[in-house]
This record gives sequence, structure tokens and C-alpha cells, in this order.
Amino acid sequence: MKPWNFTPPPASELGDREVPLHGTHLQGKRIALLITGSIAALKAPLLARELRREGAEVTAFTSTEALRYTTLDSLEWSSTHPVITKLTAAAEHLSDEDPFDVYVVAPATYNTINKMRYGIADGVITSTLASALGKLEQGQTQILIVPTMHGSLHNRILTESLQQLHHWGVEIMPPKEAYGKHNLPDLRSIVTTVSRLVSSSPLKGIPILVTGGPTPVPIDNIRRITNRFRGTLSLKITEELYLRGAEVQLILGTGGDTPPSYFPCEIAQTYEHYAQLVLDHLQQYPYVFGIFSAAVADYQPERVLPGKIPSGGALHSLKLVPTGKVIERVRTEFPDLYMVTFKYQEDVTHKELIDIAQKRLEQGYNAVVANRGEETGEQGEQIAYWVSKNKTAEKMMGKEGIARAISNHLEACFSTTLQV
Repeated sequence: MKPWNFTPPPASELGDREVPLHGTHLQGKRIALLITGSIAALKAPLLARELRREGAEVTAFTSTEALRYTTLDSLEWSSTHPVITKLTAAAEHLSDEDPFDVYVVAPATYNTINKMRYGIADGVITSTLASALGKLEQGQTQILIVPTMHGSLHNRILTESLQQLHHWGVEIMPPKEAYGKHNLPDLRSIVTTVSRLVSSSPLKGIPILVTGGPTPVPIDNIRRITNRFRGTLSLKITEELYLRGAEVQLILGTGGDTPPSYFPCEIAQTYEHYAQLVLDHLQQYPYVFGIFSAAVADYQPERVLPGKIPSGGALHSLKLVPTGKVIERVRTEFPDLYMVTFKYQEDVTHKELIDIAQKRLEQGYNAVVANRGEETGEQGEQIAYWVSKNKTAEKMMGKEGIARAISNHLEACFSTTLQV
């Protein structure tokens, strides 16, 4: 641990209760955070702030039991709104004047889930949920519940209640299973689920394949040839599309960055495994878009040596041969797939880079994300260009910015039925 020299923290432009934005996927959305009597309620103030980091406006509702594990002050501080603890003449549980876009019950106890299913409205939480169910029936809101309880409480009554609520259109988030209990998932997972639920993006429900990271080629059973790319951009692209509600699948090369647990992701162990995973997915599922950002190996050993080559200079030379171009095979076998490919260059001018990307478009690809290794922003941010037919190349900056720009282009493509 680095010693502290007892200096005050740097000044911040944020107010005491303000949060730095992680994104804007909940911008303009009003969220009712309903907190019930579980020990997991102690995380509710942190969840409120996580929701606000995506731009949400959060109002907390609590049961009396919930306040055994959290406090009014912490919830009001984290949400910046008064906490609703009882039914009043203002009828906050109805929210007619300021309707909520989504009701999030986290944690959702056995008691609350079953009362909700059987229509019992005997307190502020259950009465709010009764009204929310009516609004859900009319298409005016969404409801997300996050079951959190000891495993012995998961009996047939709970199962039937969950099945019925699901049938009515309530979104039920799988809990984190550990130590014989349904635990609250990590907060970012909950925020992601809320974002997907309320998304109005044209990409919502659209199947999209994303690839990223290195695709190593083996030398023997131990050694392999790989590259320095870790697939960070592919994770940003996948997250952006996932938050917009797309049915996105990531294929990530081994040795890359670790994806969040909630990402649908398969790890490609080698170049051959990567190629097989890509082709298998495209054959088995009707993907509309394919975003191929993987740093695919260009060469592989002519033959893989058996076992482990002894150390000490036993391997004097290695004959390499070109690998097959996966994107070319995809283009040939899946002509209806809208393909976004990537082109990385060094020691070329900007014009040369764009010319190279344009030539790839002439080969039948829909769009190219092109960048030069030596071109970065003032803070070292990655700079890339979206290159598509009959359009001026668009500059994109920073991995998050690149991911947003790509997603925006796909939205525009889908909105115009892929006529670009």
C-alpha cells in the first residue's frame, strides 16, 4: 500500500450527491426502486446511485422491514428524493401525475413476490405493485423483480408465483446463486437488465454477433503465437449493444480482457476454434449484423509439434503458413449478413488508410472501421474511422465513443432496412 501524505483530496466539479455518468441508457427514465425486508436491502443505496450513473431519476419505496437493514437518510442521499415509506393522501403509490418507466423490486422477498402474485395490497410496497401491474397490463410501464432469499424458501408456492408473474409480463432477473441462497446479483448486472428492459432502440431484440481479442495459433502443446490485442474494444461494443437491448453474442479470443458475467460470451482457444465458433453461430442463428473486430492470426506453424519441445534451443526455426481468411468465408457463405470489419495499419497516411478501407468495401463488405496505430487523441485515446459506401469517413474517438458510433450506425442501417 502506498503511504498517504495526509493531503486533502483534489477538488471536484461534482456536488455532494451527484454521480459521474457511466452512460445515458436510462437518461430521462423515472425508476421506482422498491426495497423489501431482506438483508440485501443494505445494498439499496448503492443500487440507486448505480442507476443514476446511467442517467436515471430514482425514487425509493421501502417497507417497514426494509428499514431494519438500510436507512431513510442513506436512501434519500443516494436517490436525491424523499423516500416513500407509507400510503399517504398524495397517493405516491399510484404515480399518476409523475408515472414511472419501470418498477424495480430489489431485493424481492418471498413474502412480497407471493403477495404480488395473489393481488394482496396491504402496505406501501404491495399497493404500489398492485397499481404497477395494472399499468403493465395497459402497456404503460415495466416491472423487474430480483428474487433474494434463503434456498429453503424456494418452494412450489414461490415457483408458481414466479411463473404466473412471468406469464403476466413481469421481468424476473435470475439471482446470484451462492451458499444455498438466492443472492442479489452485482449492481451493474441489475442496471444492465433495467436498461435493456426500457430500451427503445431499433436494435432491441436484433441478433448481433461480435468478435474480439487475439486468436492464438499453437506451436506445441504448451507454446503458442499470439498478438498484443486484448479485445477491449469488442467488450465496449458488446456492452453498448447489450444495453440497447440487442441479442448480442460475443466470441472472444483467449488471453483477452475478462468480459462481465452477464455477457453472452464464448471463448475461442485458438484460431481454428475461433473460425469454427463463428461459422457454427452463423449457421445456427439468424444474425442480422456481424461485427468482426477480432485480431485474427494471419499465420500459423505449418505443423503443430507434439508434446512440449524441450527448452534450451531445441526449436531453431519455425515455418509459418498463411491462415484462411474467416471474414472472406463468412462473406461467401452468409451473403445476407451485414458485415462490419476492422482494419488496423501502421506507417501509412490517413489517405492511404481510407483508401485501404475503401478497397475492402469493393470486396463486398458493408462497412470498415479503420485506424492507424500512430494516431491517438490528446489523452492517448484510440481514434478510428467508420468507412461505408458513398459516405465521408466519420472520425470516432475513444473506445466508448467508437462503440457508441458503431451502434448508432447499426441503428440507422436497421431503420432503413440495411439500405446504406
